[in-house]
Amino acid sequence: MVAQVPLPFHLDPEQSFAAYVAGSNSTVLAALQATATGSGDALVYLWGESGLGKSHLLNACCQAAQAAGRRSACLPLRELCAHGPALLDGMESMDLLCLDDVQAIAGNRDWELALFHLYNRLRDNGKYLIVTADTVPPSLRIELADLRSRLAWGLTLRLHPLTDEDKLAALTQRARQLGMRISPKVGNYLLAHCQRDWPSLCRLLAGLDQATLAAQRRLTVPFLKQYLQDHP
Repeated sequence: MVAQVPLPFHLDPEQSFAAYVAGSNSTVLAALQATATGSGDALVYLWGESGLGKSHLLNACCQAAQAAGRRSACLPLRELCAHGPALLDGMESMDLLCLDDVQAIAGNRDWELALFHLYNRLRDNGKYLIVTADTVPPSLRIELADLRSRLAWGLTLRLHPLTDEDKLAALTQRARQLGMRISPKVGNYLLAHCQRDWPSLCRLLAGLDQATLAAQRRLTVPFLKQYLQDHP
């Protein structure tokens, strides 16, 4: 008997719409919120480069759906594709299904067929689907033409990178959630000397939070410099 793979349905309460710094993406957030609560497009294709918070937004969509009394689930396809497409069986029972990193199944015939049939079941049952990818639908290396065309049927949204000003605001907000205060000098130093993608910045802030607590120190530029030297 093949062991069942536990599906990662746990949602991170910190990855909400309120915690996402939209920058120039405010219309994207509005469209996602509408779909999450059942008043928007039934199929949304969200794309953008890595590190812009696509997974965060899918998490936020599921939370918003559940708050509206709708059943939802978010499946990270990059993590799950090795386990086989049977994981998609029954997912049409969800009012909102979010699939992260759909490009991860490109070229896998079994997964492509399973997703194609799942999309049809979701549509036939009046359910909603949001997928994310790292490129536009025509550039996906999906071999099944019917699936490729289905993914292009809905609303296509692009996430744009944050400006430095937006990133500074996001850093300040994230630090506040951790109980830290980031001065503009510290924030600008972070952006100038560290990896600038959002997941890396969040990991760095978490490490700095632990380090400042352990040292009973405020987060200053000298403290940050020393931390970066100690944690290359």
